[in-house]
Amino acid sequence: MRGAAYFLNFSRPDIVHDDDVASASIDICERHKYSHLLLITDPGIIKIGLLSPILKTLKDRKLIITIYDKTGANPTIDNIEEALSLYYEFKCQALIGFGGGSAIDCAKGVYARLARPKKSITKMRGLLKVGRRKTKLIAIPTTAGTGSEATLAAVITDAKTHEKYALNDHHLIPNYAILSPSLTLGLPPHITAATGMDAFTHAIETYMGRANTRYTKKSALLAIKLIHENLLEVYIHPGNLKGRRLMQIAALEAGVAFTRAYVGHVHCLAHQLGGYYQVPHGLANAIILPVVLKALRPRIDRGLAKLCDHLQLVDKSASKKEKAQAFITLVETMNDKMNLVNNFGHLIKTSDLDTLSSRAFKEGFPLYPVPELWDQKRYMAIYQSLQKEQ
Repeated sequence: MRGAAYFLNFSRPDIVHDDDVASASIDICERHKYSHLLLITDPGIIKIGLLSPILKTLKDRKLIITIYDKTGANPTIDNIEEALSLYYEFKCQALIGFGGGSAIDCAKGVYARLARPKKSITKMRGLLKVGRRKTKLIAIPTTAGTGSEATLAAVITDAKTHEKYALNDHHLIPNYAILSPSLTLGLPPHITAATGMDAFTHAIETYMGRANTRYTKKSALLAIKLIHENLLEVYIHPGNLKGRRLMQIAALEAGVAFTRAYVGHVHCLAHQLGGYYQVPHGLANAIILPVVLKALRPRIDRGLAKLCDHLQLVDKSASKKEKAQAFITLVETMNDKMNLVNNFGHLIKTSDLDTLSSRAFKEGFPLYPVPELWDQKRYMAIYQSLQKEQ
C-alpha cells in the first residue's frame, strides 16, 4: 500500500465553496447539459426542511429533480437498488448525494451500479472493482465528518447478513463537492461532535499508518490541526459559521488523506458495530479511537509525539512517552467535553464476539497498512473491553 500510494493518481473532486447550493448545482448541470437529476438523501433531511428552499430554486430554473429519501443511517444494498430503480424509471442523467456520509455513500453505490449494471454491490466490494464512470456525481455534505465527498470509499451494509463493508475505487470519488457551512448550522450537538470525531479518526489513522506520503501527511496534519482548533468551538457555539467552514475543510482533507493512505484498526472494529447493531459510525470511532491508540503503544509513541508537537500540547522538552500520553488524553478529553460516551457496550453480545472479531480481522488484513498487525484475538479483546465499559 505504501508503494501504491506514491503512484496512484487519485483525483480530488472539483471543490465549490458556495452558500448558494442551488445556483452552484445549476451551474454544474448547465455545464454538462443535464436537465434531470436523481437526488439521494435521508428522511431526517426531509423532516427538518433543509432541502425545501434548494428544491424550489432548482425547479424555478427548470431543473427536474427526482428524490430518493429512504437512505438509512447505514445505507443498505436495498437502499441502493431502490434508488437505482428510480434513476432508470425517470430517465435521470446524473446524481446528487445530499446529506451526511450515508446519503453520499448510497449515491456512490448507485454510481457504481450504473457503471457496472451487470455486477451486484457484493461483487464490487473490496478494491478497484468498479473500474469506470457512467455519469457525474455531485456530493453536497450536510455534516463535517465522513469526508465521503472526497473519498474513493462507499461503506455499505448488507441487511441480510448484518455485514458492513466498503467499495473502494477511485472512480467513486465524486466529480464535484459543494461545501456550504450553512447546511451544517442546524445539526444537533451530538451529531456535530460524532461526525467531527469521525474526521479526526480518519486523519489520525491515516497519519499513523504505514502507507503515508508527504501529500497524505500534509492533508492529515492540516485536518488534525483544524479539528483541534474548531470542533469544540462549533459544538459549544453552533452558530460559528467560520468554525463550521473550517470543519468542512478538515473533513474533506481527512478524506483526501485516507483515500490514498487508508485507515486502520479503529475502522475495522467500528464498521462491524455499525453493521451488527446500527451504532453510529462517528460515535463508534470516537469511543474506540483512544482504546486502539493505547493498545498500539509503544509502537506508535513516536508518531503520537509528533502529533503532540504539531498541536503544541506540552513542552517540546517532554519525553516521547509523555507526549504520546498527552495526545491520547486530548482525544479522551474531547470525547468527555462533548458527552461522547460508550452507550453501546451492552449491545455487544458475547455470542457475537467471534463473528465480530473475525469480520474485523478480514477487513483489516491484508489491505489496511496498520502500524501493527493484529490477529482475531486482539480484535476480540477490544470488543470485550467495550463490553466492560458499561
